[in-house]
Amino acid sequence: MTHSYSDIPLSLYIHIPWCERKCPYCDFNSHQVKASIDEPLYIDTLLADLDADIHAFGKAISDREIQTIFIGGGTPSLFSGQSYKALFTGLQQRLRFAPDIEITLEANPGSSEAAKFIAFRDAGINRLSIGVQTFSSPHLKALGRVHNSTEALQAATYAKQAGFDNFNLDLMFGLPEQNSQQALSDLNTAIELQPTHLSVYQLTIEPNTLFHHNPPITPDDEALWDMQELLQQQLATDQYQQYEVSAYARAGQQCRHNLNYWEFGDYLGIGAGAHGKLTLSDGIYRRWKTKHPASYIKQPNKIGGHDPIKSQSLAFEYMLNALRLNSGFSLERFERRTGQTASSIQHLMDKHTEQGLITQQGNQVTPTSFGHNMLNNMLQDYLALSD
Repeated sequence: MTHSYSDIPLSLYIHIPWCERKCPYCDFNSHQVKASIDEPLYIDTLLADLDADIHAFGKAISDREIQTIFIGGGTPSLFSGQSYKALFTGLQQRLRFAPDIEITLEANPGSSEAAKFIAFRDAGINRLSIGVQTFSSPHLKALGRVHNSTEALQAATYAKQAGFDNFNLDLMFGLPEQNSQQALSDLNTAIELQPTHLSVYQLTIEPNTLFHHNPPITPDDEALWDMQELLQQQLATDQYQQYEVSAYARAGQQCRHNLNYWEFGDYLGIGAGAHGKLTLSDGIYRRWKTKHPASYIKQPNKIGGHDPIKSQSLAFEYMLNALRLNSGFSLERFERRTGQTASSIQHLMDKHTEQGLITQQGNQVTPTSFGHNMLNNMLQDYLALSD
């Protein structure tokens, strides 16, 4: 099977693994800062990591422009604007940036200052994703967050003052002992700050987290359902269009980086614990990097590995993301991105159409509202193809 990467968008993910304190619900690769961070050393290691990818994959990287960059963590806003300026200088010496490149930085309100946001903007970052989670002081305390409600409000103000006309606010619902009116109050406060994008998602208890070992009391399923419906109605009223399960945006302000994930585009991943996906002429590969920061920095030339995605797993890998999108996917894109024929999955699409989970009109496949609620059931059918 021959794959072509010529028309597949390429993005870059950069992982900053440190945070001020590990949140009890967080299962990301993040490590509490116990001493000062050697930022220049980590920036140098990131660039060495990228050099290794470029050496390994050659034209699959050098022939393409980088459409989006996302700096996630951990808490990337712990780093200085000066460090990011040095990073972007190094990146542009190695990669071609698209003229309209989207560059997002995740920011914690507890590490936000007006001067810092200005420095981020000067470094070339043009979009912020601010991890507010809630504006309620008791709920922030229950989540183990290091910021308070005043800082949560200030972060959005600082972003606008620094010239960010495109920013996201992260909100959680289903928090310990939270009711629907409290969740709605959080959302209305966020909307008043006029972000271009809102990520609104339910608190989930993940394995290997403090909450998993000591679960808090959270709303039951019926209360969560009512809460979600109430929030979705308010978002629609305020002209935030849902385009993915937990993503809402003003018209034309969807997160392009996340869309590339959901549409099975390619992305490089650099940083401790980062992952990437790359289409090569002989297949599609997943690449991963060493998780622990100390080990990652110690061996910059031996910092990960990669495996091909088995051809029988490609349909599942594609659907895992594409079925989350309200707009669904085109059969043409499915074939281009996976190298598989649409006829190979037609029997499942027929089944899901009969069950009311999707609609298929010509080339376009779109999940129904019911289908979004039954997403895991559809994915189980595609997973069976991998066996």
